[in-house]
Amino acid sequence: MEDYLGKDIKKLGFGLMRLPMNGDEIDIEQTKLMVDEFIAKGFTYFDTAYVYGENGASEKAMKAAVVDRYPREMLQLTSKLPIWCCEKKEDMQKVFDTSLERTGAGYFDFYLQHSLDKEKLAKLDEFGAWDFVAELKKKGLVKHMGFSFHDTADVLDEILTKHPEQEFVQLQINYCDWESDSVQSRKCYEVARKHKKPVVIMEPVRGGSLAELTPEIETMFREKNPGMSTASWAIRFAASLDGVITVLSGMSNREQMRDNLSYMEELRPLSDEERATLEKAADILRNTPSVPCTGCKYCVEGCPMSIKIPDFFWTYNQRTIYGNVTMPQNRYNELIKESGKPADCIACGQCESVCPQHIAISELMPKVAEEFDR
Repeated sequence: MEDYLGKDIKKLGFGLMRLPMNGDEIDIEQTKLMVDEFIAKGFTYFDTAYVYGENGASEKAMKAAVVDRYPREMLQLTSKLPIWCCEKKEDMQKVFDTSLERTGAGYFDFYLQHSLDKEKLAKLDEFGAWDFVAELKKKGLVKHMGFSFHDTADVLDEILTKHPEQEFVQLQINYCDWESDSVQSRKCYEVARKHKKPVVIMEPVRGGSLAELTPEIETMFREKNPGMSTASWAIRFAASLDGVITVLSGMSNREQMRDNLSYMEELRPLSDEERATLEKAADILRNTPSVPCTGCKYCVEGCPMSIKIPDFFWTYNQRTIYGNVTMPQNRYNELIKESGKPADCIACGQCESVCPQHIAISELMPKVAEEFDR
């Protein structure tokens, strides 16, 4: 099963979470151009989810830019079931039907229980979510079933032990989080390998944060691989691992697409010397204060104070990591005109309940306010 799932899929997947924008709307025309370049190079894996974008914008973009324009049989299409959006068992069918309608996919090649952690398992069992997706597979509406995961390796081991029928797992893996105590990229990867489950990799560039690094790391990378982008180190690290179906990249413009295609069309695995360079970079990053936010925006929709949390964390990281002063302050001043302020946070915990990174957001918002409200 492991070899079958990954053998015909090139190792770059188009993640449709962070598509190019035209104001508040997805730029469908630019997305179409990116899809055309992606497919022209032989890549066919597209990843979306029920909760990506306002009112299913990402799933609708999959239909407009991909499904309506290319033969279905040449594509690998994915979506996900967010159990937290289901108030009763019957809602699972409504969510799935909505995803099929939005995407026009007809069926999903890979369908995932979305963003699992220990807290969600009880609800999955209560609603019979595992059996629900298994029935979809029997009906031919799902070709392969699995789950995306954000928790510790022991929880992953527990799930795969109880549910050996799951065919693959989607994990957050990048060189910065490889030895992280919270994300546990390496430990989770090793659990998946132990259970002989192939892996789809998400967040290889950590929401874009590994595409632009400190001058020290940038210089180190350029000396080893002149002309190669900073992001290429992160994606090649993930793609060099064994048992990987594909590596998802949330490409937001044609420049990012072309950069990724330039080194992923003919993937050259990392050398031992390159791995040593990445280990050094990871050590530097781990000792640099920052918020490990990937910009997924799950926290934004339910915020009662309408705080654009990931945007404020971005400004905070720009200042703490790079020492930038003026630019982050200017961006912060713009944000507070269109968003609730970090100081407005009431510590309700709603954001923390859906954060895949398990960030202590309510503790950090006052720190962001203290840094910028001067």
